[in-house]
Order: sequence, then structure tokens, then C-alpha cells
Amino acid sequence: MAMTWNSLSVPSLFHRPNPNSSKTSKTATSIHSSASPSPHMENTQSKKRVAVCGGGVIGVCTAYFLAKKGAAVTLIEKSSVACAASGKAGGFLALDWCDNEAISSLARASFNLHRSLSDELNGPENYGYRPLTTLSLTVTESQTTSTSTNAGSSSILPSWVDGPIKSPRTIGSPETTAQVHPKLFTKTLLNKAVNDYGVEVVIGKVERVGVEVEGGRVDSVMLEGGQVIESDSVVLALGPWSGKFEMLSSIFRVYGLKAHSIVVEPKEGASITPHALFLSYFPARGGKALDPEVYPRPTGEVYVCGMSSEQEVPDNPEEISGDPDSIQVLKRVARTVSSHLGEGEAQVKAEQACFLPCTDDSIPVIGEIPGAKGCYVATGHSCWGILNGSATGAALAELVIDGHSSIVDLSRFSPTRFVRH
Repeated sequence: MAMTWNSLSVPSLFHRPNPNSSKTSKTATSIHSSASPSPHMENTQSKKRVAVCGGGVIGVCTAYFLAKKGAAVTLIEKSSVACAASGKAGGFLALDWCDNEAISSLARASFNLHRSLSDELNGPENYGYRPLTTLSLTVTESQTTSTSTNAGSSSILPSWVDGPIKSPRTIGSPETTAQVHPKLFTKTLLNKAVNDYGVEVVIGKVERVGVEVEGGRVDSVMLEGGQVIESDSVVLALGPWSGKFEMLSSIFRVYGLKAHSIVVEPKEGASITPHALFLSYFPARGGKALDPEVYPRPTGEVYVCGMSSEQEVPDNPEEISGDPDSIQVLKRVARTVSSHLGEGEAQVKAEQACFLPCTDDSIPVIGEIPGAKGCYVATGHSCWGILNGSATGAALAELVIDGHSSIVDLSRFSPTRFVRH
């Protein structure tokens, strides 16, 4: 049985490749789901029943496109929608930054699909979609507590970036880079899926997927507590928790990269222009350069991220908290880059961390699981999950309903690559 629930609350990307380098406060949308039938849920007996496990951006995008293609979709989430990385990411989108990587076609399709979804869902108003100018900067932190004044020698620097900046370069234009508020995007899309296409939402922990003894086809999802959801197909979009699900972990490894972020609200938020900043940041105490990122949001808030390390993924996403030392580094980064983002000039709205799902070959896993007909997986998107969630969901919907994907060739993402030998 589907639950009725309200979910409010809110945001980490970091060290990702860019093409020229070697190296939003709006109340979140409430989502309502009810067991009572809607016009879109009539004649569900004749529809393909699909259970989508995971309420992050990948799962929600998949549920949306499946339902739009006519499937009867149940979305199952253990905790709350977009409570993990999909609610704490930066929401940065890039068209061509992955052109030399395996995910090139996926990234390009996703970037264009985000633009289309923004037109459909009023993205600028509902979840802060907007094009960006993206800059690469070198920053050397001063030993003193005061922020050095930028010499202003470069016309490409916005006025609010007044720290000790060197070597500014434009690495993304409004035609090739953009942003969304990830939690608001995920919830807006799910609202549309629930209200217009009849998606049902169940809060519960997936215990296992039922597979018929004869034929090896999935037929259900079993939840903790005994609830059974009969399904013709199942999609497992469990993010870094894929590594804790035996059906997946027996085939491939997914590990969690813990990434930290802060959200600050400057007093003069209106003066913060839409410029995303990718930094080579040299700490005052020396040592290896860091790669933090700074994303202003249309609300006047500014998101700063960058401290990451591989760690064990906890069972409960609601219990993830940031490491104090990492959070302090990000606060130093913020005030060094801009006097508008330092203590006294900006309020810290969030100190947080999340786990990004990564694979050993750095390529997402998207496709049907070997030995379980009708059971599909989508995970391992690393720091590009918000970008690539849209085309991943659309491609999986095509694969489940039509038997093949046309928006993106999924063959190189198939989990069969781990069992070929």
C-alpha cells in the first residue's frame, strides 16, 4: 500500500574533470502520494508494473519516464526522497566536459534533456535552473586572517570574487554549463510523476527482489516487515547503497566517496552573479592543492564543496554528517575567495556531507542484471549523478518498456561487463 507523506528539507560535487584544466532559499516542494486511485491509475491491470527502488535523482527520473511511457510505477524509498546526495549535491550541469570519457553521449543527452525538462516544468521558477558562466581560478590562501584584495586585472572576474585570485580563465559558457537545485529538481519531477502519471510512493526498506525459479524472471519486491509489491520489472537505483545489496555486490563493487559541502547566505545576495568557480586552492600551511567548487544559486545562497575521501557508507542516510575539519576548510575557502562569503558577511545555512556512488572502472552501471530477467540497475554515477540522472532515467524507461534504448547506447554501461570472463 502506498503511503501519504510530506517531505520538506534540503545540498556536493567536487574534483571532476573539466575540459581546460589538468586537473536556490526556496521551500522544497511537498510531494503527496495516496493509495486512492487517480485517472492515471485506471486500467493498471493492463499496464506493465515496475517497482523502482531508490528515491534519489536516478530513481525519480527513471520513475518519471517509465510512467510517462505508460507503466504503472511504484517508487520505493527507504528514508525520504532526495535525502542523500540528490539533496546535497551542487547541481552543476555541463554539456561537453565528459567528451573524452565513456559517459560522453550520456552527458550530452542529459544536458539537453535538462533544458527540455526545464521548459516543461518551469525549471527557473521551481528548481533554480539557469545557464552559467564557469571560471577556473587559482587561489593561494594567506597566512593572515584577512582576505587579500584581488588586483582586478582581469575583466572576466565578477566583482564579488575579491580574494587573491590568479590565472582566471573561462571554461564554460551559458551555452555549455548550467545548474539546478538538486533537491528541488528531484521533488518537482516526482510531483509531476505522482500528480500527472499516477506514480505511487512507498516508504520502506527493500529486503530482496523475488525471482521466479523457472525462467529466472523477477516477479516482486519484498520489503522489511513483510510487504510484497508484485512487479513485472524492477529497477534498483540504490546509489552508494548498491554495495550493501547482495544481488548487486555479488557482481560488481560500488563504493562511497564521502563529499562535504556548506551552503552560505551572504547579506548582499543580489550582488552574487551566476558564475560557477572551479578552484586550484593552495592552503596557507602548504601541501597539495585542493579542488573546491563554488556555485551561487538564484536564491542568493552560495554552495561550496570540495573535501572528499573514500569511506564506509552507513546504513542510514539520515545519519550522515560532515567531518568538522573538512567543513572548516570549506569555510576558509569561502571567505578567501570572497569577502561576501566570510563570517559576519554571510550566514552558514548548512554544513553537510553525502556519499557519491563510484565504480572501480569509473563508469556507471546501467542495464539488465545478468541472471535476473526484468531486473535493472542504475548506479555508479559519481559526481555527475545530477547531470546524468535525466538521460539515465529516460534510457532505462526505453529499455524496460521497449527492450532497447534510443536516447543513449547503454551497451558500454551494462553490468555484463563484470561477468564476461
